[in-house]
Amino acid sequence: MSDTTYPIGTPNIPWNNSEKTQWLQLQHKKRDYSQLVVSRVNQPNEFLSVEQYGELNYPPLNFALYLFKSKNWQSDRPTVLITGGVHGYETSGVMGALAFAQTDAQEYINDFNFIIAPCISPWGFETINRWNPDAIDPNRSFYDNSPAQESAAIMKYMASLNTQLIAHIDLHETTDTDNSEFRPALAARDGKINTNWNIPDGFYLVADSEKPAPEFQKAILNSVEKVTHIAPSDENNQLIGVPQEQFGVINYSARELGLCMGFTDAPYVTTTEVYPDSPSASDEQCTQAQVAVITGALDYLKSV
Repeated sequence: MSDTTYPIGTPNIPWNNSEKTQWLQLQHKKRDYSQLVVSRVNQPNEFLSVEQYGELNYPPLNFALYLFKSKNWQSDRPTVLITGGVHGYETSGVMGALAFAQTDAQEYINDFNFIIAPCISPWGFETINRWNPDAIDPNRSFYDNSPAQESAAIMKYMASLNTQLIAHIDLHETTDTDNSEFRPALAARDGKINTNWNIPDGFYLVADSEKPAPEFQKAILNSVEKVTHIAPSDENNQLIGVPQEQFGVINYSARELGLCMGFTDAPYVTTTEVYPDSPSASDEQCTQAQVAVITGALDYLKSV
């Protein structure tokens, strides 16, 4: 592990609004949400309709928020929520959700109702950021009266459906920039000392410690390992500083931490973590690993 300082702020003193503004001024658009995401959302789909569920307002910018929903919705079918791009910089989560909606979803469309929100954080997607423009992490903001527009929008939509979920699959990545940028920035923002973690080389899952569902997680890993390798633990039998619950799986207290996977009452939840910076994994493998997560999870749910 290594310590890394950050160029904004004073060590051990949390940022004020001036420093958050300084941080925001350094952020720039690096890719286009409309071109890379919205254009694919709007492609014809025989089985899924598209709904706008909200809008992010960051003057002068506005981002329409879209999701897919099963056209032939049946109240007696189990419902599955799939989310991607909660952290906008985690590309394969967005691309994996889109790929599933456009391909494999049709294989399961008569077994489940689907809600697929492929890009929760469009501004983060465009600027390749973990935070939103207010220097807030959406994936720590899934709670009532959320300060993050991104989190509040999808929670409001899901509450409006008044639908019981069987599963929620949240698609993420762990990248080298966690250590080079995002963890140092987090420590600086909060006035804490940063200690970087060892980034696992490979895929792993984060389960909810309140409902870990180990057989569900194992079924997902079995599906993913056909596409890419599962991350080995470190010398302490840990991943990112957390003890493994089983090979390739760690547990977090999802609701307590305000994680996306914790905001519903679904009994089966998981957060994926692929490693796109691995020399043994391509971008396409990472996207297909996310698809394999979803299909592995659905195959398991069909069997229970």
